[in-house]
Amino acid sequence: MTTHDIVGKLWNLCNVLKDDGITYHQYVTELTYLLFLKMAEETNTEDQLPKGYRWKDLENLAAPDRLEAYKILLIHLCSHGSSLVQEIFANASSFIKKPATLSTLVSEIDKLDWYSARQEGMGDLYEGLLEKNANEKKSGAGQYFTPRVLIDSMVAVMKPELKDIIQDPAAGTGGFLIAANHYLREHTNPDGWTEAQQKKYRNSTFYGMEHVQDTHRLALMNLMLHGIDGGIRYGDTLSPEGEALPKATLILTNPPFGTKKGGGLPSRDDFTYPTSNKQFAFLQHIYRGLKPGGRAAVVLPDNVLFESNVGT
Repeated sequence: MTTHDIVGKLWNLCNVLKDDGITYHQYVTELTYLLFLKMAEETNTEDQLPKGYRWKDLENLAAPDRLEAYKILLIHLCSHGSSLVQEIFANASSFIKKPATLSTLVSEIDKLDWYSARQEGMGDLYEGLLEKNANEKKSGAGQYFTPRVLIDSMVAVMKPELKDIIQDPAAGTGGFLIAANHYLREHTNPDGWTEAQQKKYRNSTFYGMEHVQDTHRLALMNLMLHGIDGGIRYGDTLSPEGEALPKATLILTNPPFGTKKGGGLPSRDDFTYPTSNKQFAFLQHIYRGLKPGGRAAVVLPDNVLFESNVGT
């Protein structure tokens, strides 16, 4: 079974949730919680989850009791487990109303060909699901998902290097950082990296920020399944939180357009030109967020690409 087949099966489960009054966007968020538990089991990383709050614990419950236990599990994982678990499950809650709906999801997820999923790549499976959601106009998720073809083209032009500090200040579901990581590993020999290079790669290469919490949790899940630890912070780039992002040598991003919500100005005090125009505000962040000699590639409205190098 291919990734495409598995993604199709997962997406078809949205029909189960639609009958429970759940929207497309809520569906992917809901599915992320369940997939995290199942994938932790499949990848032998359940040690990051507290005992009693793992996939088998949920699966082994009687169907009528499962929904209530699941809601308790979500609340518990907000503050227990690894830091990644707590971030992904931050303020988590379930939209599911019927016990039968959850039982169907648990049963169908468990039936999937997880051996093929591991062979094909868990990250590709999850990103395929995000792409399905973005392409569904009713979900409204397209604003958080930049098409992979566009991302890959921009990354190929900018040619990330191992020495780069890479940032996406409007990270969405993390596509730019994942593509940059893939490019790095494809165009270098990870087995030949020095200890210092490995340390730098793991701890100080990828940074980003996303201000929508549900999208942030999707991004963390996406990065984790692609072998990237953390990297994307939850916060508003146009606030002092964005000013605190480490200076980058390469910025890749597709910033939001329009005006700041409520028509107010960004709360940062380092912008030369205060404006409620999001593109202009993000361009100012990008200019100030680059180290001397740094470079950036930005998607502007109508997929116009803006490429820049900051002089030394």
